[in-house]
Amino acid sequence: MISAFYKKRGQRGFTLIELMIVIAIIGILAAIAIPQFTAYKKRGYVASCVADGKNALTGLTAYVGENPTLIPAAETITGASAGTTYTTVKASAGNTIAIAAGASAGQPGVITVTSTNLTGSLIVDAAGVQTHTLQ
Repeated sequence: MISAFYKKRGQRGFTLIELMIVIAIIGILAAIAIPQFTAYKKRGYVASCVADGKNALTGLTAYVGENPTLIPAAETITGASAGTTYTTVKASAGNTIAIAAGASAGQPGVITVTSTNLTGSLIVDAAGVQTHTLQ
């Protein structure tokens, strides 16, 4: 008699098949979303390298403008730290900026940006032309 008191009439739970169908749908949606998320992350890392390359070229150009009689020195700037010679140039976390020495006074060197999250590199020449093989 007491057990009849707790039992509600006309209510049913989900069947095992219905629950399996819901889990399958969630799995399909996850299979679609995860590769897209990976592609978004990769594009973000590439954009970070491009921004660091432009920033480095701007900083190097400013240095050459302030010191036109000096040959720009080579410098490597890594992970979230500013350079010592080029104090306005800062690398994003996970990126390395390698600035080659200039060929002559007032002539900036080539800038190479690499990322720990990608293979390849971004190269920015003195004219600002960017070439990258980042993957």
